[in-house]
Amino acid sequence: MNNVKRNFSFIAALIFALTAVAGAGDPTAFELAKMGNDYVGIQSKDKLVQIRSEKSVGSLTPNIWYVVYYDPDATFKAVEVKFGGGQKMNVSRPLRVLEMANDKHMVLDKDKLKVDSDRALKIATSQPFLHNLTLRASRLILAHSDEGLVWKVQLWAAKLKDPNDDADIGVVILSATDGSVVKTDLHPNRVD
Repeated sequence: MNNVKRNFSFIAALIFALTAVAGAGDPTAFELAKMGNDYVGIQSKDKLVQIRSEKSVGSLTPNIWYVVYYDPDATFKAVEVKFGGGQKMNVSRPLRVLEMANDKHMVLDKDKLKVDSDRALKIATSQPFLHNLTLRASRLILAHSDEGLVWKVQLWAAKLKDPNDDADIGVVILSATDGSVVKTDLHPNRVD
């Protein structure tokens, strides 16, 4: 009888844990940046240089993210924390040679960052060109640009002739300060 009670307790605890994890959702880019502070040196905490994701898989929201911090002690002045599903996967000092030649290695002004990744994705996917498309994947990058601090949101949609395949339909660039759309380069005709 004790084994039955123990097994029942274990199963109940497992169901509770899985339910909590399923309802939690993946953290946003800004939440990951706060979490990343735990994995970098004191000289790099809160000194964001870039946040970027990989192309999402199975969902419109990416779950693999790279948070890049300024590190004055590193050769290329950066330390990068890779997250997968909200968990730290790796910490490295990436080669950022090209970024050193322009302002892309500079620290982002944290006080100006008002639009998080979830809101940026919502704004990008609400563009009028996209209403009749089945959006399948996205990739987001937060960085410096000529337009200031921006989110670059790249989108993929299901192809019309083969819905299991997807097509790169372009990008929406929006201000990370106020969410206004700075530029769109969308090509919905690529789904044909």
